[in-house]
Amino acid sequence: MSAILSADDLNDFISPGVACIKPIETLPARDENESSANPYEVTTEEKAAAAEPPPPAQISLTDCLACSGCVTSAEAVLVQLQSHNEVLSTLDTYRSLDAASLAHTGTNAHTHTNGHAHTNGHAHTNGHAHTNGHVEGKLFVASVSPQARASLAAVFGVSEQEAGNMITQLLSGPSGVRTGGHQGSGFTWVIDTNVVREACLVAAADEVATALAPESSKTPAQPGREGAIDTTPKGPILTSACPGWICYAEKTHPYVLPHLSRLKSPQALTGTLLKSVLSARYNIPPSRIWHLAIMPCFDKKLEASRSELTSAAWLPSSSPEPVRDVDCVITARELLSLASARNIAFSSLPRTPLATRIPFPDPTLDAFLFPSASLSPTQTRDAGSSGGYLYHILRTYQSAHPGSVIAVTRGRNADVVEYTLTSGNETIIRMARFYGFRNIQNLVRRLKPAKASRLPGGKTGAVRRPPGSKKVEEKEYAYVEVMACPGGCTNGGGQVKVTEVEDVRRLESNGEQGGIEEREVTRPGPKEQKEWLARVDEAYFSGSDTEAEHAETRGKTIKENGQEQGDVVNGIDRKHIKHVMQHWSSVTGVDMQSLIYTSYRKVESDVGKKQSDMDRVAGLAVTVGGGW
Repeated sequence: MSAILSADDLNDFISPGVACIKPIETLPARDENESSANPYEVTTEEKAAAAEPPPPAQISLTDCLACSGCVTSAEAVLVQLQSHNEVLSTLDTYRSLDAASLAHTGTNAHTHTNGHAHTNGHAHTNGHAHTNGHVEGKLFVASVSPQARASLAAVFGVSEQEAGNMITQLLSGPSGVRTGGHQGSGFTWVIDTNVVREACLVAAADEVATALAPESSKTPAQPGREGAIDTTPKGPILTSACPGWICYAEKTHPYVLPHLSRLKSPQALTGTLLKSVLSARYNIPPSRIWHLAIMPCFDKKLEASRSELTSAAWLPSSSPEPVRDVDCVITARELLSLASARNIAFSSLPRTPLATRIPFPDPTLDAFLFPSASLSPTQTRDAGSSGGYLYHILRTYQSAHPGSVIAVTRGRNADVVEYTLTSGNETIIRMARFYGFRNIQNLVRRLKPAKASRLPGGKTGAVRRPPGSKKVEEKEYAYVEVMACPGGCTNGGGQVKVTEVEDVRRLESNGEQGGIEEREVTRPGPKEQKEWLARVDEAYFSGSDTEAEHAETRGKTIKENGQEQGDVVNGIDRKHIKHVMQHWSSVTGVDMQSLIYTSYRKVESDVGKKQSDMDRVAGLAVTVGGGW
């Protein structure tokens, strides 16, 4: 996550009082005999001076996203709304639903027309009920990103796989968060987002192939629908999995919206899959399924709060108030605070998998979400630390052109890399990586349309070349992997910092409890930062073999399992992934477009602009439909 979007370094913090949509008003003290008071009495200065102090401003996340006046203020609110305290509060409020019982009673549950199921008559229709002393239950599920696992693996000197087992033991194990809680609640399943990421990679390759198809085969987009879910992105297609980059694009550079990939991120797709399938199989409303995501950056909290990523996208319009696909997002650092709050030393947790695992309520999806060791997805170094979107698409095109060669060229710095796939003298496709906002700004400048010239006879505002000068041919990218964080997602703002590592280890070894607090230490230089990030990257790739060995092992296992092996790219069986996605669609009765794609929209800021109350209300009414 870029420093300008970091909730830890609020040097650019903008107070919510600046052009805020939630103004604070000071009212005179209320008279006990107000009902008999003269309604036409004029308030005097003495009464105004004696007015009660205004209560603290209550600004919700929705308010901040509707305002779009600042980024850091919204993130400051998000840190409070989505934190380890929220996780513990929810676990202590609701009991865990028993999956085995749901499997037997789910088909017989009585679901009312408002979409909220009642179990034994002990649940309110709003899903937040304590009726006659009975506490309503929720089905707790979690998903963990490989980058967050890598951060913890580097801190405690274990492999990424072992760190994942420790997280599962914390969330689901007998010595985890269940101990010490008022309800004894824990998480039924902990999903590796690496698995769902494979579905994102396959869909991304298909999206690029569709976008690069001849224009005659495409349906032209209607004006004003840039970024809509049912439109095809324009080249170059830009990755949309980074919420910090999306927030920046929607607010400051809306002209790039036609280029954004319509795919949901692995976090969002995991949330949609879990809630839609569990709701359908157990016949319970999405409000009774609580999904926690553990991610490497705070911007993922922003993504989880988008109105486009709710049950409204995959439930009928007659359903109740939309429920978010991801209820809460915490980072690797906050996960340690979660363990500490339960008096659990994270380093003491078992590094082995759970002894038993509850099967997912669909055999096909159970095999997909919990693959065997030989089929578990891993990342190669060439794919990078941000999901490997560009690399998979590039390898997909290479597999379709036998004998083609990939050429890699470093740009102006380490976070700009260009890839060219050639066959002989023919260039098949060009792609690039742009990490960090400094490089992203250079990218968006290339995409900015030329302004029309105001001079008579002028066509564009482009700079004219001197006579006789040669035109410099700019490289045309088909796909660009864009990430806000320099170095990629392993360098997210929610990862354990190099300044915190010793504190974490000291607290763990001494058995001291409490949250992670930064001490007044000298900020490490570029060398220390680079060395620590290299250790996190090493942990991130610790579970992977070499590319050839990994692809060969997975391909052999796929063949032994009787699956078709005609479309395997970098160890990912594309036909199998598409089969699973189609099965998901049939289980839920929802079309694939509504399940795996989303939309983006231009967000205009009114900070610093004079605006009437009528214009402000009208603007907010429009923003309610989506966007930031």
